[in-house]
Amino acid sequence: MADINHKERAHAKLSASGASRWATCPGSVQMEDGIPDKESVYAQEGTLAHEMSELKLKHYLDPKGFGKRKLNAAIKKLKENELYQAEMDSYTDSYVDFIKEKALSFPSNPYIEIEKRVDFSRWVDGGFGTCDCVLIHGSTLSIIDLKYGKGVPVSAEQNEQLILYALGAYDAFNLIYNLDKIELNIVQPRINNFTTWEISLTELLLWGDYFKVQAEKALGGNGELVPSAKACKFCKARDICTARAENNLSLESEIKLKPNEIPKDKLYEYISRGEDIAKWVADLKAYALDMCLKGEEVKGLKAVAGRTSRSWTNQDEAINKLIEGGIDEAIIYDKVPLTLAKLEKALGKQQFTALVGDLVVTSEGKPTLVFENDKRPAISNKVNATSIFKPLN
Repeated sequence: MADINHKERAHAKLSASGASRWATCPGSVQMEDGIPDKESVYAQEGTLAHEMSELKLKHYLDPKGFGKRKLNAAIKKLKENELYQAEMDSYTDSYVDFIKEKALSFPSNPYIEIEKRVDFSRWVDGGFGTCDCVLIHGSTLSIIDLKYGKGVPVSAEQNEQLILYALGAYDAFNLIYNLDKIELNIVQPRINNFTTWEISLTELLLWGDYFKVQAEKALGGNGELVPSAKACKFCKARDICTARAENNLSLESEIKLKPNEIPKDKLYEYISRGEDIAKWVADLKAYALDMCLKGEEVKGLKAVAGRTSRSWTNQDEAINKLIEGGIDEAIIYDKVPLTLAKLEKALGKQQFTALVGDLVVTSEGKPTLVFENDKRPAISNKVNATSIFKPLN
C-alpha cells in the first residue's frame, strides 16, 4: 500500500467533505470561486491523528511488512509535532480498535483498504475523495471515517460525505462483490461518539441520483443559494453572501408582524431558522475588521487597538531576580493542580484511567435544547405519579 501524504490530499471542486454545503446550497460553489482556503489548527491536529491512525492500521494489516520497530519509529517521529498530545495515542487506538472489532464480527476475514481514493464522478462530475477505511465482507460494504474534532458530534445518519464515499467504493468494487448492504460509520473518539447507519443499495443509488442533480446545478452556475446554519458553517463565501443576510434579517421582520406572544408551535421554526444569526454577525464583524485593517473604508466602522496586555521578556530571569530579592516563593508561585480534563490530556487516557480512573465520577449533564432528530433520549421535569408514590410491598 502506498503511503498517503495527508497534508496534500487532493480535493475535488465538489468534494465529499463539502457535500453538506454544495448539495444543500448549489449556488455556494460559484460564490466560493476564487476565495482561498484557510486551514485551521484543528484541521492540522486532525491530520496528525489520521497519520498516526494510518500507521497503526498498517501494522495491524501487515505486521510482517510493517513491524513493531517500523511502527514505533514512525510514531516517534509524529510525536515531535508540536500539536501532538499524549491523549492522541489512546484516541487513535480507539479508532483502530473499532475497525478490528468490526473485522472480527464477520465469520471470515474481510477485505480492508485504508486511505482508499474513491471516484464518485459517475454521479458528481470530477468527484473523488479519500476514504479513511473501506471494509467489505460478502454483500456488506462498510465505510469507516475518523473524526478527531470534539466541538460538535457528527452523525453517520444521512452523512453526505460518507454517502459519497460509499458511492465511490461501490463503483470501484461492485464488479468483484455482490454488494447490497451499505454501512456508514463515524468514529469520534474524543467525545465517545460512535454511530452507524445502514442503508440498502437501492437507497444508496437514490442518494446518487440526488447528488447528480445538485452537482449539475452547482457546476452549471445556475444553482440556487439556500442558506442554513449547516450549509453556511464552512462556506468560504459566508461573509459576503446576501442570501444569508436576507435569510437572517427576514426572521426579525417576520417576528415583528406577530402579535404579543410567540406561538409555541412556531418555536422550532424560529430556532432552526435563527440558529445561524449569532454566527452570521460574528462573521460579518471579522470580515469588516479585516477590511479596515487593509485600509479600506467601511462606513460607520473602524479598527482600533484592543486592550493592552503585559508579558515578560524573559520569565525565568524575572522569577530568579524576585527570589534573589528576598521574595518568598509562596508569593511567586500559585500551586494549583491541573483540571481533570487537562490531566487526562497530559497523561493520555490509558495511563490516566489505570492510575485514577476509579476516583472519577461522571455527573449528569445540564439540560440542553436540541432538535428532535438528536439520538439522546428526551428528559422532562414534569412530575408524574410514578415519581411521587413508591410501590407497596
